[in-house]
Amino acid sequence: MSQITDKLGRPLRDLRISVTDRCNFRCTYCMPRELFGPDHVFLPRSALLSYEELVRLAHAFVKLGVKKIRITGGEPLLRRDLPVLISKLTQEVGIEDISLTTNGVLLPRLAGQLKDAGLKRINVSLDSLDTDRFAAMNGQSSSPQKVIDGIDAAQSAGLSVKVNMVAKLGMNDCDILPMTEYFRERKITLRFIEFMDVGETNQWKLGEVVPAKQILDTIASRFSFKPVDPSYRGEVATRYRFDDTDCEFGIITSITNPFCGDCNRARISAEGDFYTCLFASSGISLKEKIRSGVSDDELLQFLSRIWLGRHDRYSEDRHKGVPAERKKKVEMSYIGG
Repeated sequence: MSQITDKLGRPLRDLRISVTDRCNFRCTYCMPRELFGPDHVFLPRSALLSYEELVRLAHAFVKLGVKKIRITGGEPLLRRDLPVLISKLTQEVGIEDISLTTNGVLLPRLAGQLKDAGLKRINVSLDSLDTDRFAAMNGQSSSPQKVIDGIDAAQSAGLSVKVNMVAKLGMNDCDILPMTEYFRERKITLRFIEFMDVGETNQWKLGEVVPAKQILDTIASRFSFKPVDPSYRGEVATRYRFDDTDCEFGIITSITNPFCGDCNRARISAEGDFYTCLFASSGISLKEKIRSGVSDDELLQFLSRIWLGRHDRYSEDRHKGVPAERKKKVEMSYIGG
């Protein structure tokens, strides 16, 4: 089947697969401890898609135009035998660009296995190098040094590393320059993410967003840089390169400069629901479909119809002040960001 496009002419290019809803962090913008405490009930193993089911879905999405797959969670490294899935996607599906988003603390144990399985790139979440502010952001679940240790392990294993920092005004905006300096010195791309209104539990307020202009002005107070042209349509981060080095940084501006018009990402939750937007209120069950005995051709047609009918543009509508029908949004921890 040839490349398909949705109602706004957007192709299907990227697939994000959440392999678990569990996480060993309790970041305030994703899984705040007050709501995801010791008594929180996560999905049982039987509710998750098996690796065989995920591989079958990946085959179908590739036929519809997907070129990149990102493994997410929750914390994906908590899923047992994750390198097995990476290997299957690489060898059986033939996807060359497979990446993974992680908080990094389990990488010292798993980085080598992931690399051997075919993983090439990882994105590590790290919101501060300061111990106290890091703890405040991630719910006192770990320490920045453990994340740095994970980054070191990933680089030693030969994985390409980028770092993601969610910036919140009044909490860690003072870390923008220290983070920039540290990762610039290490020649690791740092990407700043504007605090987003994903889900219902992170108590999002527009006044807590650090806008892209403030981030750029802060970095410009110390370094000179120039914008970099996008590598492809739908690239999430606006990229910049320092004048005196080939190191880059980027900003994901879903609040101040939404990029819905080029969004080419589909998402599969750990439970097997197909989401066409990060801010969706509900998904379409793929688990039910593939466990019903549907043929590969029927599955392909089913996925195609969903994408052809897609018209999501939540962030652009929010930015323009378009009133939205009030519906509960899916949590980032469930859909994988």
